[in-house]
Amino acid sequence: MIGIVLGFFIYMVLLSALKSFFRRSSNEIGILTVNILQTPLLILFVITAIKVLIYSLGFLENVPFIERLLTAGIVAVITYLIDRLFTQVIAYSLSKYAEKTEADWDDVLIPLIKNTLPILIYLVGSFLFLQSLGIDLSGLWVAFGGMTFVLGFALRDILSNFFSGLVLLVDTPFQFGDVVALQDGTIAVIKSIGIRLTTLYLIDSHCDLLVPNAALESQKLVNFSRPNSSYYYTIIVPIRSDSDPNQAIKIIEEVILSHPDTLGELDKKLVAIENFYRITDQLLDSEDNLLSKKDAGRQRLIAEEKVKVKLQEIKKAIDELVNKIKFMEMEGLDSAEVRAIQGYYLDVVRMVGLETVSEKQKGQRSLYLQESQNMDEDALISLLRNWYRNWQDDPDLIDADDQVLESEWERKIYFLIKRMNKLLQQIVNANQGWSETKLDDYIEELWKWIEDRFQTYSLWQSPKIWMQDMSMGGGLGTIDMAVKFFVDNVKLEQCQRGNRIRSEVHGEIVRRLRQAYFYR
Repeated sequence: MIGIVLGFFIYMVLLSALKSFFRRSSNEIGILTVNILQTPLLILFVITAIKVLIYSLGFLENVPFIERLLTAGIVAVITYLIDRLFTQVIAYSLSKYAEKTEADWDDVLIPLIKNTLPILIYLVGSFLFLQSLGIDLSGLWVAFGGMTFVLGFALRDILSNFFSGLVLLVDTPFQFGDVVALQDGTIAVIKSIGIRLTTLYLIDSHCDLLVPNAALESQKLVNFSRPNSSYYYTIIVPIRSDSDPNQAIKIIEEVILSHPDTLGELDKKLVAIENFYRITDQLLDSEDNLLSKKDAGRQRLIAEEKVKVKLQEIKKAIDELVNKIKFMEMEGLDSAEVRAIQGYYLDVVRMVGLETVSEKQKGQRSLYLQESQNMDEDALISLLRNWYRNWQDDPDLIDADDQVLESEWERKIYFLIKRMNKLLQQIVNANQGWSETKLDDYIEELWKWIEDRFQTYSLWQSPKIWMQDMSMGGGLGTIDMAVKFFVDNVKLEQCQRGNRIRSEVHGEIVRRLRQAYFYR
């Protein structure tokens, strides 16, 4: 009894101390773990104490069933505790980890494990519980083995869907939030992948569609969100055959470039946006303190132009650094050359908006990068934040889009810092291994990554207009003009942004062509 009371006292003191420690250190995982352990551990302690007490008094020899019952209770509590720790702590930690990785598979795999593993935990726990009660499970195992074939045949569709879900995880053709088109043309958003079903959100009908994993795996999907969330639209515009095609193309191109939400050369768009017209902007209440579409678009384009200029400066600095490294690498790198390369790289680091921090770890001083405390306004990270915050001022966006944009761009900034930190360590340790001949490749890989993530426009994404077909009838023929253009982000506005932009561009093209007497 003295031992039980002392153990209970230690348990309460230790629990209170851990809670206080984790709260002071703002450790969410630690606080969550202590809260989950509190009640099950108390029950486990009580059952174990009763078992020890009865054993000490010699009662268990006369009533062995009580010992088996108490052991089964311990097994049940431990099973419940493991399940809670996994679903509430481990799965939560893995989800946080997945947010900090660039891989897509873990974003999909972790929810699937979270739904599957508890079933296995309770299945194993149930067998151990029955075994603790003294029930002979050898016959049950034989029966279960004999039923495996029957169950496999009966559940072949479920097993097929389960393994199809695993294949989808390995191939990672999409991630949560991606906009896809099914074989029948239905546009949907990927919400989750379960053991048997994948849940899709249908944009047009505002409802969920549950698709068996095997059926989804066998379908041909068009992923609008890859390689990025900009999307290519095509519309057909008929004009009169006696119209000047070159003048018509000029009008159409100006309409596309003047729309704030289409892609094009920034210099041309900043000029063309002054001619942007939309009837809904004229209906905005001046007391709403909302920027007009034109003003919001102009500010965003100016912010994007600053990002473009900064990226060009960084590209020039990186090219110069690569050339210097290639020259130094010819005869191997000594310590002085490594320090020189490090100095050149830190110039690039400052352009991005980072600073070096030195700290002592395990008796050695190490360098790492973090966001500069006094970051310049023209640093890349500052310009990127200014860009997406200007984007958030778009009057067409809904409330949820603010979080979508912030999450997307802050995630990119986080990985930029992580990758630049990794490259810094490779430079610092260049003459300590074989990596000294690979530094130029590492730096070029870093730039390729930056270019892919932060350069949202390429010349090939400019609007394309050409004559597609011509028909004669009624004395006056018609020329069909194929008009192709990119919209900036199809994920926004509940995935309806692309449809809105296409409709507005089409309507404005028709209006302008009618004014010029070109529209058929």
